[in-house]
Amino acid sequence: MSSIPMNGSLAVPPVPLSKIGKIAWNWRHNPNIEQWLAWYAIVVFYNIFGVVFFLITRTQPPPKAWWDLPKIMWWFNENHFGLLFGFGIMFLIGALSIASTALICYSMRRMSVSPVFANIYLIIYSLAAVPGMLLTCIALVVGALRPDRDPKLIGLLYDMGFLSFSGTMGIFLIGSVIWAVAILLDKNSILPKWFGYFNICNALTEVVVATCCIMKEGPFAWNGMIAFNINMVVFGIYTGCFITLLKTMIEKQDQEKLPLPDLR
Repeated sequence: MSSIPMNGSLAVPPVPLSKIGKIAWNWRHNPNIEQWLAWYAIVVFYNIFGVVFFLITRTQPPPKAWWDLPKIMWWFNENHFGLLFGFGIMFLIGALSIASTALICYSMRRMSVSPVFANIYLIIYSLAAVPGMLLTCIALVVGALRPDRDPKLIGLLYDMGFLSFSGTMGIFLIGSVIWAVAILLDKNSILPKWFGYFNICNALTEVVVATCCIMKEGPFAWNGMIAFNINMVVFGIYTGCFITLLKTMIEKQDQEKLPLPDLR
């Protein structure tokens, strides 16, 4: 009876000192456990994403946009097993990418802005994984599975894969602008204003990378200094920042025991 307070609700037991005990306590009693699960899913996804694209499939940094068909055929043959194994992993864990969309939308719902911002962002990013990742995986896996295809078809799959990854960034541009405007208009200080401006910087890099749909050589091709290298540096820093800031947002809510917003 001593564990039941006067208001009739069950008392929350103290946090254990052991790491396993803390995990079990948070799983049962932390009201923000869903947010923490989403945050850890983001970390797991981006780490696996980096390993797959940079080490296993060797599709990043991307090969040359100006290669002729014999060179493209050689590339598929050289990376045959890496493409199949690596992108097979992405097909298995691709759903984890939804966690970042969910947590970002939640951050906007806690802001003082209209829920329309979060709803539009959710609709846009529900489709973003298709041109931003899945179409690349599908095109390059199809090319690797059938090396006996007509070289022209292999060349088409090669172009389709890398252009879909680098050149169809309009979805991410709009999403960055929506999040930026929400942060800059917010009066609840959920995320710092400087990150709102950083979102605008990230959106501008998406404009530059769209040139790879036209250029096959030089800094604006999909493997060029501007369209890829600078864009990748900005995106890498941007991703690290938003993962850290989302973690800070959840920790602040834990410490201050803030009520969950009404998301109905």
